Amino acid sequence: MVDTARRPKVVKTEAEWRALLTPEQFRVTRGHGTECAFTGPHLSQKEAGTYSCVCCGEPLFHSAAKFESGTGWPSFFQPVSKDAVTAIHDHSHGMHRIEVRCASCDAHLGHVFPDGPRPTGLRYCMNGVAMNFQADSDTGSAGSEPAGER
Repeated sequence: MVDTARRPKVVKTEAEWRALLTPEQFRVTRGHGTECAFTGPHLSQKEAGTYSCVCCGEPLFHSAAKFESGTGWPSFFQPVSKDAVTAIHDHSHGMHRIEVRCASCDAHLGHVFPDGPRPTGLRYCMNGVAMNFQADSDTGSAGSEPAGER
C-alpha cells in the first residue's frame, strides 16, 4: 500500500535542485520542459509498482492506473491520491493546457487532458524523467528516492 500522507512542502534553491538532479531531470521538472516523445523511461514499463517524483520521492501514480495512450509518454488515468498532484492553468506555446505538478515540491510532471479512458476520462501525460519507479515486489527503496539521494 502506498502511503499518501503529505509531508511538508519541499523547497530548495536552484543550486540545490541542480546538485540533486541530472541536467535533463532539472530541465523538465524545474524548467517546465518536455522530454522528446518515445525517448523517456517508463513508457514501456509493464511491471506492477509505484511511480514517484524524481525530485522529492513522493508517490504520484500506481501502475494499475497506467494505460497505453500512443502519445509517446507514460499515461495514467488517475494519481495515487487526490492530493498527490496539483493542476495549474498553462497558457504557454499559444494554447491552453492543464499542467500537472507534484503537490509536495512543485516539480513539473506533464499535462492532463480530458481524453483518457474510464473511469476518469482523464489522461495524465507524464514525462518519464520526472518519475522514478519502484516495483511492488521490490523490497528496497531505490526506485522511490529523490534523484540526489541514490
